Amino acid sequence: MAQQVMIGGQLIARALKNEGVRAVFTLCGGHVMPIYLGCHGEGLDIIDNRHEQGAVHAADAYARLTRGVGVAVITAGPGVTDGVTGVANAYQASVPMLVLGGAAELRFIGKGALQEMEQTSLLRPITKWSATITQAERIPEMIAAACRIATTGVPGPVFLEVPFDVLTRQVADAYFPTSYKPTSRTQLDPESIEAAARLIGAAERPIVFAGSQIWWDDAAGVLRTLADRHGIPVYLNAMGRGALPPTHPTAFSLSRKIAFRKTDCVLVVGTPLDFRVGYGAAINLPAKIIQIDRDPSKIGQNRPVAIGMVGDARSNLEALDQALPRGTGTRFAGWVEELRADEAKRRAEQEKWEKDDSRPINHYRFGRAIADAIDDDTILIGDGGDIVAIAAKVIPLFAPGRWLDPGPLGCLGVGAPFALAAKYLHPKKKVLVISGDGSFGLNGFDFESCIRQKLPVVCIVGNDAGWGQIRGPQVMLMGPDLAPATRLAPTRYDRVVEAFGGRGEQVEDPRAIAPALRRAFESDETYCINVPIDPDFMIKTGASKLSV
Repeated sequence: MAQQVMIGGQLIARALKNEGVRAVFTLCGGHVMPIYLGCHGEGLDIIDNRHEQGAVHAADAYARLTRGVGVAVITAGPGVTDGVTGVANAYQASVPMLVLGGAAELRFIGKGALQEMEQTSLLRPITKWSATITQAERIPEMIAAACRIATTGVPGPVFLEVPFDVLTRQVADAYFPTSYKPTSRTQLDPESIEAAARLIGAAERPIVFAGSQIWWDDAAGVLRTLADRHGIPVYLNAMGRGALPPTHPTAFSLSRKIAFRKTDCVLVVGTPLDFRVGYGAAINLPAKIIQIDRDPSKIGQNRPVAIGMVGDARSNLEALDQALPRGTGTRFAGWVEELRADEAKRRAEQEKWEKDDSRPINHYRFGRAIADAIDDDTILIGDGGDIVAIAAKVIPLFAPGRWLDPGPLGCLGVGAPFALAAKYLHPKKKVLVISGDGSFGLNGFDFESCIRQKLPVVCIVGNDAGWGQIRGPQVMLMGPDLAPATRLAPTRYDRVVEAFGGRGEQVEDPRAIAPALRRAFESDETYCINVPIDPDFMIKTGASKLSV
C-alpha cells in the first residue's frame, strides 16, 4: 500500500476535522498559510476577520454556541499579540478554544527572523496550556491533547505555536489519536448531596443563583425540573440566562437585591461570587451557602460555604432534585409571593421609562423597542456598557444560548466577531448585536467581514457620543468639565456599515425603533440602526439603581 504523505498544515486540518471542528477564524498571514491549504483539502471553512482580536472573539462565540472547541489561526508576532485580548477574555469566561499561532522557522530562532518573538510564555498566564509544536509527526497528538485540555475539567483556551518549517514538513502515514477523552460525568458525593438537601429542606427563604455552567453542562432541563418540583426562586446570570423562561412561576430577575438580603440559604451553581454580586457581600451574612462548581478554586471564594461540591451542574442538580423532600414547593409559597411583589414593584418603576416616548431616547425605551421587535429564537449579543446592562433588564429570554456577552473580563469589541460566528452556525436565526458607540469602534470593521462572507447580521447602536459608563461616574465625582477622555463624536455608524456595502438608518423617534429593526431583519442584509440616546439619562435619573 502506498504511503499517505501530508505536510504539517494538512495534519492540523485533519486533526481539527477529527475533533468535529467545522471552521477556523483567521486573519491571513504568511506564517500560517499551510494550515489554509490543509483546511481547504479537509473541507473546513475558513472565515476571515479584519483583526486577530476579532478572529479570537469569533472562535470564542463558536465554542459557546456549539459547546465545543473554537479555533483561531493567527500569524506570528503582531498577529499573536493582537489576539491576546480575545484569549484573555475566553480564559476569564472559561471558554474552550484552540489558538494556533504562526512562528518563524525553528532553524532561524534567535537570528532575528521576521515577526520572531517569545510567544508561548506571553500566553501561558491566560491559557490552560501554551506550547510549541517542534516536530510535524507530533501535530495530531498535540492537537488532540490541546482539545482535550481545553474542554475537560474547567474549560478554557489553549495556545499552540507552530513554526513555519513544522507546517511545511512532510510526514508519511501519520497516526491520529482516537478514544482519548473522558466520557463520564463527575462522580458525585452522596453525603454532600444529602446534606445540601437537608439544608434546603430546612430553609424558609432559599434561592438558586445559577450562571454559565448551566449552559456548558446542558443543565437547563434539570434546573427547570428542580424549580417545577420544589418551587425555589431562581436567579440567572451570564450564559445561564434563559434557562428558565420569564413566564416560569419561580423565575426572577429584578428582585435579586431583596432576595440576596433576606435569603437564609443560597444554592450557587456554576457562577463565581465576584464583583457582580459584591464579592458575596450582597448575600445575607447568616445565609447558608451551597456551592456547585467545576472549578474547586471558586468554592468558598469570598464567602464561606456550608457545602461545596466540585463537579458538573447537571449531575449534581439531578441528584439534588431526587434527594430533596417532595412538597417543599408549597412551603416556599409565601417567600415566592414576597419576591413576586417586589419584582412587580420594580417592574412598574422600570416600565415608566420603557413607555417614555420623549427625546432623546432613554436606555429603557431603547431596550423595550428591541424586545418588541425580536422573536424568542433571536441570538442577542451584548457589546457595550450602560446600554447593554439596561437592555439585559428589559429583554426577556425564553431559551438558553440566546444571549452572548463578553463575560467577567468586561471586554468590549465582541459584537461583530460574535455575530459573525453566530450567523455562520445558525444562518436561519436572527442575530442582533446590541452595541454601544464606543464598543463599535473596536471591531466594527468585522461588519464588513459579515457582508463579504454573506452572513447578514443586524446591529443596533445606542449612541450617546461618549463612553457613557465611565463618563457618568466621572461627571458625578468631578463635574462635566472634568470628565476627560470620555467624549466621542456623534458618528453615524449606520453610514459606516453602508460604506462597507451594507444598509443602515438613523432613528430618533423611539416609536420607530421596532419597525426599523423589523425592516433590518427582513432585508436579509447586514444592517446597522444608529439610535441617538440621552447621554445624561443614567446620571439625572439614577436609572442604574432601579434594580440590581
